[in-house]
Amino acid sequence: MTSDPVFTFIDLFAGIGGFRLAFESAGAKCVFSSEWDEMAQKTYEANFNERPHGDITKIAAQDISDHDILTAGFPCQPFSIAGVTKHKALGNAHGFAHQTQGTLFFDVARIIDHKRPKAFLLENVKNLLSHDKGKTFQIIRQTLEEDLGYHIYYKVIDARNIVPQHRERIYIVGFKDPLAFEFPVFPDLKPRLKDILDDSVASKYTLTDHLWLYLQNYAEKHKAKGNGFGFGLSNLEGVTRTLSARYYKDGSEILIPQPNQNPRRLTPRECARIMGYPDSFKIVCSDTRAYKQFGNSVAVPVVEQIAKSLIARLKDPIERAEAHYNLRLF
Repeated sequence: MTSDPVFTFIDLFAGIGGFRLAFESAGAKCVFSSEWDEMAQKTYEANFNERPHGDITKIAAQDISDHDILTAGFPCQPFSIAGVTKHKALGNAHGFAHQTQGTLFFDVARIIDHKRPKAFLLENVKNLLSHDKGKTFQIIRQTLEEDLGYHIYYKVIDARNIVPQHRERIYIVGFKDPLAFEFPVFPDLKPRLKDILDDSVASKYTLTDHLWLYLQNYAEKHKAKGNGFGFGLSNLEGVTRTLSARYYKDGSEILIPQPNQNPRRLTPRECARIMGYPDSFKIVCSDTRAYKQFGNSVAVPVVEQIAKSLIARLKDPIERAEAHYNLRLF
Protein backbone atom coordinates (compact mmCIF):
# COMPACT_ATOMS: atom_id res chain seq x y z
CA MET A 1 0.00 0.00 0.00
CA THR A 2 1.33 3.45 -0.95
CA SER A 3 1.17 5.96 1.86
CA ASP A 4 -0.06 9.49 1.29
CA PRO A 5 2.70 11.93 0.34
CA VAL A 6 4.03 14.23 3.03
CA PHE A 7 3.94 17.76 1.68
CA THR A 8 6.70 20.16 2.66
CA PHE A 9 6.22 23.83 3.46
CA ILE A 10 8.21 26.93 4.33
CA ASP A 11 7.27 29.36 7.08
CA LEU A 12 7.95 32.98 6.05
CA PHE A 13 7.38 35.92 8.41
CA ALA A 14 7.08 33.06 10.85
CA GLY A 15 6.53 35.03 14.06
CA ILE A 16 6.26 32.49 16.86
CA GLY A 17 5.08 29.64 14.65
CA GLY A 18 1.30 29.80 14.30
CA PHE A 19 1.44 28.71 10.66
CA ARG A 20 3.86 25.94 11.56
CA LEU A 21 1.63 24.55 14.31
CA ALA A 22 -1.31 24.56 11.91
CA PHE A 23 0.42 22.92 8.95
CA GLU A 24 2.20 20.33 11.05
CA SER A 25 -1.16 19.43 12.58
CA ALA A 26 -2.41 18.99 9.02
CA GLY A 27 0.40 16.53 8.32
CA ALA A 28 2.92 18.72 6.47
CA LYS A 29 6.65 19.05 7.18
CA CYS A 30 8.44 22.38 7.63
CA VAL A 31 11.75 22.62 5.74
CA PHE A 32 12.60 26.32 6.18
CA SER A 33 11.58 29.21 8.40
CA SER A 34 12.37 32.92 8.47
CA GLU A 35 11.66 35.60 11.09
CA TRP A 36 13.65 38.76 11.70
CA ASP A 37 12.53 39.58 15.28
CA GLU A 38 15.03 38.07 17.73
CA MET A 39 12.57 37.61 20.60
CA ALA A 40 10.07 35.89 18.30
CA GLN A 41 12.95 33.69 17.12
CA LYS A 42 13.57 32.78 20.76
CA THR A 43 9.96 31.68 21.28
CA TYR A 44 9.95 29.81 17.97
CA GLU A 45 13.14 27.95 18.85
CA ALA A 46 11.83 27.01 22.30
CA ASN A 47 8.81 25.34 20.70
CA PHE A 48 10.22 23.86 17.50
CA ASN A 49 13.90 23.28 18.37
CA GLU A 50 14.88 25.36 15.36
CA ARG A 51 15.92 28.99 15.18
CA PRO A 52 14.43 30.66 12.11
CA HIS A 53 16.65 32.31 9.55
CA GLY A 54 16.69 36.08 9.81
CA ASP A 55 15.62 38.94 7.55
CA ILE A 56 14.00 37.44 4.44
CA THR A 57 14.96 40.46 2.36
CA LYS A 58 18.59 39.37 2.74
CA ILE A 59 18.04 35.70 1.85
CA ALA A 60 18.47 34.62 -1.76
CA ALA A 61 15.65 32.48 -3.13
CA GLN A 62 18.11 29.80 -4.26
CA ASP A 63 19.22 29.38 -0.63
CA ILE A 64 15.71 28.38 0.45
CA SER A 65 14.81 24.69 0.52
CA ASP A 66 12.57 23.34 -2.22
CA HIS A 67 9.01 23.00 -0.95
CA ASP A 68 5.46 22.13 -1.94
CA ILE A 69 3.67 24.90 -0.03
CA LEU A 70 4.70 28.44 0.86
CA THR A 71 3.09 30.11 3.87
CA ALA A 72 3.42 33.75 4.86
CA GLY A 73 1.63 36.23 7.07
CA PHE A 74 3.37 39.14 5.38
CA PRO A 75 3.05 42.71 6.71
CA CYS A 76 0.87 45.09 4.70
CA GLN A 77 2.80 48.01 3.25
CA PRO A 78 1.90 50.69 0.71
CA PHE A 79 2.39 49.83 -2.95
CA SER A 80 3.10 52.10 -5.84
CA ILE A 81 1.41 51.52 -9.20
CA ALA A 82 3.53 54.11 -10.97
CA GLY A 83 5.06 52.72 -14.09
CA VAL A 84 3.00 49.54 -14.22
CA THR A 85 1.48 50.33 -17.63
CA LYS A 86 4.85 51.35 -19.00
CA HIS A 87 6.56 48.14 -17.89
CA LYS A 88 3.72 46.03 -19.29
CA ALA A 89 4.00 47.84 -22.61
CA LEU A 90 7.70 46.98 -22.65
CA GLY A 91 6.81 43.31 -22.21
CA ASN A 92 8.52 42.98 -18.85
CA ALA A 93 8.01 39.38 -17.72
CA HIS A 94 8.49 40.22 -14.05
CA GLY A 95 6.21 43.14 -13.51
CA PHE A 96 5.93 42.44 -9.80
CA ALA A 97 9.55 43.52 -9.35
CA HIS A 98 8.55 47.01 -10.44
CA GLN A 99 5.20 47.17 -8.69
CA THR A 100 6.15 45.65 -5.34
CA GLN A 101 9.84 46.48 -4.90
CA GLY A 102 10.36 48.03 -1.48
CA THR A 103 7.51 46.08 0.11
CA LEU A 104 7.79 42.77 1.90
CA PHE A 105 5.26 41.22 -0.47
CA PHE A 106 8.00 41.51 -3.11
CA ASP A 107 10.00 38.89 -1.19
CA VAL A 108 7.03 36.52 -1.15
CA ALA A 109 6.62 37.03 -4.90
CA ARG A 110 10.29 36.53 -5.77
CA ILE A 111 10.43 33.27 -3.79
CA ILE A 112 7.25 31.98 -5.43
CA ASP A 113 8.69 32.97 -8.81
CA HIS A 114 11.95 31.14 -8.21
CA LYS A 115 10.69 28.07 -6.34
CA ARG A 116 7.32 27.56 -8.05
CA PRO A 117 5.63 25.74 -5.14
CA LYS A 118 2.52 23.67 -5.79
CA ALA A 119 0.50 26.00 -3.54
CA PHE A 120 0.69 28.85 -1.08
CA LEU A 121 -1.33 30.32 1.77
CA LEU A 122 -1.00 34.01 2.61
CA GLU A 123 -2.67 35.85 5.49
CA ASN A 124 -3.17 39.53 6.16
CA VAL A 125 -5.49 42.02 7.81
CA LYS A 126 -9.00 42.41 6.42
CA ASN A 127 -8.23 45.98 5.36
CA LEU A 128 -5.80 44.70 2.75
CA LEU A 129 -8.85 44.50 0.45
CA SER A 130 -9.65 48.20 0.80
CA HIS A 131 -6.15 49.60 1.35
CA ASP A 132 -5.41 52.54 -0.97
CA LYS A 133 -8.93 52.27 -2.46
CA GLY A 134 -8.33 48.66 -3.42
CA LYS A 135 -5.15 49.34 -5.40
CA THR A 136 -2.91 47.38 -3.05
CA PHE A 137 -4.93 44.20 -3.37
CA GLN A 138 -5.27 44.78 -7.10
CA ILE A 139 -1.48 44.68 -7.41
CA ILE A 140 -1.17 41.61 -5.19
CA ARG A 141 -3.81 39.74 -7.17
CA GLN A 142 -2.33 40.82 -10.49
CA THR A 143 1.13 39.74 -9.36
CA LEU A 144 -0.02 36.31 -8.22
CA GLU A 145 -2.33 35.58 -11.16
CA GLU A 146 -0.92 37.41 -14.16
CA ASP A 147 2.80 37.74 -13.43
CA LEU A 148 3.32 34.46 -11.57
CA GLY A 149 0.54 32.43 -13.22
CA TYR A 150 -1.14 31.05 -10.09
CA HIS A 151 -4.83 30.36 -9.61
CA ILE A 152 -6.03 32.06 -6.45
CA TYR A 153 -8.95 32.08 -4.06
CA TYR A 154 -9.41 34.50 -1.21
CA LYS A 155 -11.79 34.95 1.66
CA VAL A 156 -12.18 37.05 4.79
CA ILE A 157 -12.72 34.74 7.76
CA ASP A 158 -13.64 35.70 11.33
CA ALA A 159 -12.12 33.37 13.92
CA ARG A 160 -14.95 33.98 16.38
CA ASN A 161 -16.69 30.69 15.59
CA ILE A 162 -13.66 28.76 16.84
CA VAL A 163 -11.89 30.94 19.41
CA PRO A 164 -13.44 33.54 21.75
CA GLN A 165 -12.13 36.49 19.75
CA HIS A 166 -13.50 38.64 16.93
CA ARG A 167 -10.61 38.45 14.46
CA GLU A 168 -11.20 39.01 10.75
CA ARG A 169 -8.34 38.20 8.42
CA ILE A 170 -8.02 37.69 4.68
CA TYR A 171 -6.62 34.36 3.53
CA ILE A 172 -5.28 33.91 0.00
CA VAL A 173 -4.82 30.38 -1.34
CA GLY A 174 -2.99 29.86 -4.60
CA PHE A 175 -2.31 26.80 -6.77
CA LYS A 176 0.22 26.41 -9.56
CA ASP A 177 -2.27 24.18 -11.40
CA PRO A 178 -5.92 25.17 -11.97
CA LEU A 179 -7.37 23.21 -9.05
CA ALA A 180 -10.87 23.54 -7.64
CA PHE A 181 -10.86 24.77 -4.05
CA GLU A 182 -13.34 25.79 -1.41
CA PHE A 183 -12.54 27.31 1.94
CA PRO A 184 -13.67 25.17 4.87
CA VAL A 185 -16.94 25.95 6.61
CA PHE A 186 -16.41 26.80 10.26
CA PRO A 187 -19.32 25.63 12.41
CA ASP A 188 -20.09 27.94 15.31
CA LEU A 189 -18.62 26.28 18.39
CA LYS A 190 -19.99 29.18 20.46
CA PRO A 191 -16.69 29.78 22.24
CA ARG A 192 -16.91 31.78 25.47
CA LEU A 193 -14.20 33.95 26.92
CA LYS A 194 -14.73 32.61 30.41
CA ASP A 195 -13.84 29.10 29.26
CA ILE A 196 -10.22 30.06 28.54
CA LEU A 197 -9.59 32.18 31.65
CA ASP A 198 -7.36 31.05 34.49
CA ASP A 199 -9.00 30.39 37.85
CA SER A 200 -6.27 32.23 39.73
CA VAL A 201 -4.39 35.23 38.33
CA ALA A 202 -1.54 37.25 39.85
CA SER A 203 -2.50 40.66 41.21
CA LYS A 204 -0.07 42.40 38.82
CA TYR A 205 -2.63 41.95 36.02
CA THR A 206 -5.29 43.99 37.89
CA LEU A 207 -5.36 47.64 36.82
CA THR A 208 -4.16 50.18 39.34
CA ASP A 209 -6.67 52.76 40.56
CA HIS A 210 -4.76 55.44 38.67
CA LEU A 211 -4.82 53.61 35.32
CA TRP A 212 -8.45 52.52 35.70
CA LEU A 213 -9.53 56.11 36.44
CA TYR A 214 -7.51 57.39 33.49
CA LEU A 215 -9.11 54.88 31.10
CA GLN A 216 -12.62 55.75 32.28
CA ASN A 217 -11.99 59.48 31.90
CA TYR A 218 -10.42 58.93 28.48
CA ALA A 219 -13.44 56.96 27.27
CA GLU A 220 -15.86 59.53 28.67
CA LYS A 221 -14.02 62.36 26.94
CA HIS A 222 -14.24 60.66 23.56
CA LYS A 223 -17.85 59.61 24.12
CA ALA A 224 -18.74 63.27 24.62
CA LYS A 225 -17.14 64.01 21.24
CA GLY A 226 -19.11 61.24 19.58
CA ASN A 227 -16.10 58.96 19.22
CA GLY A 228 -16.01 55.27 20.05
CA PHE A 229 -12.54 55.18 21.55
CA GLY A 230 -12.03 53.64 24.93
CA PHE A 231 -11.39 50.54 26.94
CA GLY A 232 -13.14 47.27 26.19
CA LEU A 233 -14.75 45.58 29.17
CA SER A 234 -15.30 42.06 27.89
CA ASN A 235 -18.42 39.93 28.08
CA LEU A 236 -17.31 36.67 29.68
CA GLU A 237 -20.16 34.80 27.97
CA GLY A 238 -19.08 35.96 24.52
CA VAL A 239 -15.99 36.84 22.51
CA THR A 240 -13.45 39.62 22.89
CA ARG A 241 -12.36 42.39 20.60
CA THR A 242 -9.41 41.66 18.34
CA LEU A 243 -6.19 41.13 20.26
CA SER A 244 -3.66 43.54 18.78
CA ALA A 245 0.12 43.61 18.94
CA ARG A 246 -0.26 46.81 20.99
CA TYR A 247 -1.95 45.00 23.87
CA TYR A 248 1.29 45.37 25.82
CA LYS A 249 0.75 49.16 25.99
CA ASP A 250 -1.98 49.06 28.65
CA GLY A 251 -4.19 46.08 27.80
CA SER A 252 -7.26 48.29 27.74
CA GLU A 253 -8.75 46.91 24.51
CA ILE A 254 -9.62 43.64 26.29
CA LEU A 255 -10.31 43.95 30.01
CA ILE A 256 -11.66 41.19 32.23
CA PRO A 257 -14.26 42.35 34.79
CA GLN A 258 -13.63 41.24 38.37
CA PRO A 259 -16.10 41.34 41.28
CA ASN A 260 -15.40 44.02 43.87
CA GLN A 261 -12.18 45.21 42.26
CA ASN A 262 -10.77 46.87 39.17
CA PRO A 263 -10.76 44.91 35.92
CA ARG A 264 -7.61 43.11 34.81
CA ARG A 265 -5.64 42.39 31.70
CA LEU A 266 -5.43 39.01 30.08
CA THR A 267 -2.39 36.98 31.03
CA PRO A 268 -0.02 35.90 28.23
CA ARG A 269 -1.33 32.33 28.56
CA GLU A 270 -4.90 33.55 28.12
CA CYS A 271 -3.78 35.50 25.05
CA ALA A 272 -2.29 32.28 23.71
CA ARG A 273 -5.60 30.52 24.21
CA ILE A 274 -7.70 33.11 22.42
CA MET A 275 -5.32 32.67 19.46
CA GLY A 276 -5.87 28.91 19.59
CA TYR A 277 -2.45 27.88 20.92
CA PRO A 278 -2.33 24.75 23.09
CA ASP A 279 -1.27 25.08 26.72
CA SER A 280 1.81 23.04 25.85
CA PHE A 281 3.12 26.00 23.83
CA LYS A 282 6.07 27.50 25.69
CA ILE A 283 6.04 31.20 26.59
CA VAL A 284 9.65 32.14 27.21
CA CYS A 285 9.68 35.94 26.95
CA SER A 286 8.50 38.78 29.16
CA ASP A 287 4.78 39.58 29.36
CA THR A 288 5.33 42.64 27.17
CA ARG A 289 7.00 40.60 24.44
CA ALA A 290 4.47 37.78 24.72
CA TYR A 291 1.53 40.17 24.28
CA LYS A 292 3.12 41.55 21.12
CA GLN A 293 3.92 38.09 19.78
CA PHE A 294 0.43 36.67 20.24
CA GLY A 295 -1.17 39.88 18.97
CA ASN A 296 0.84 39.52 15.76
CA SER A 297 0.01 35.84 15.35
CA VAL A 298 -2.54 33.94 13.31
CA ALA A 299 -5.55 32.16 14.81
CA VAL A 300 -4.08 28.67 14.70
CA PRO A 301 -7.32 26.61 14.38
CA VAL A 302 -8.46 28.69 11.39
CA VAL A 303 -5.18 28.16 9.55
CA GLU A 304 -5.20 24.47 10.46
CA GLN A 305 -8.57 23.91 8.79
CA ILE A 306 -7.52 25.84 5.67
CA ALA A 307 -4.28 23.85 5.60
CA LYS A 308 -6.22 20.58 5.70
CA SER A 309 -8.44 21.71 2.81
CA LEU A 310 -5.44 22.87 0.79
CA ILE A 311 -3.51 19.64 1.34
CA ALA A 312 -6.60 17.54 0.56
CA ARG A 313 -6.84 19.28 -2.79
CA LEU A 314 -3.16 18.63 -3.54
CA LYS A 315 -3.72 14.96 -2.74
CA ASP A 316 -6.85 14.84 -4.89
CA PRO A 317 -6.14 17.35 -7.68
CA ILE A 318 -9.55 17.99 -9.17
CA GLU A 319 -9.31 20.70 -11.79
CA ARG A 320 -11.84 23.49 -11.69
CA ALA A 321 -14.16 24.02 -14.61
CA GLU A 322 -13.36 26.92 -16.94
CA ALA A 323 -16.74 28.42 -16.10
CA HIS A 324 -15.57 28.76 -12.49
CA TYR A 325 -12.30 30.40 -13.35
CA ASN A 326 -13.33 33.77 -11.97
CA LEU A 327 -15.14 32.44 -8.92
CA ARG A 328 -14.27 34.42 -5.81
CA LEU A 329 -15.42 33.58 -2.33
CA PHE A 330 -16.28 36.21 0.27
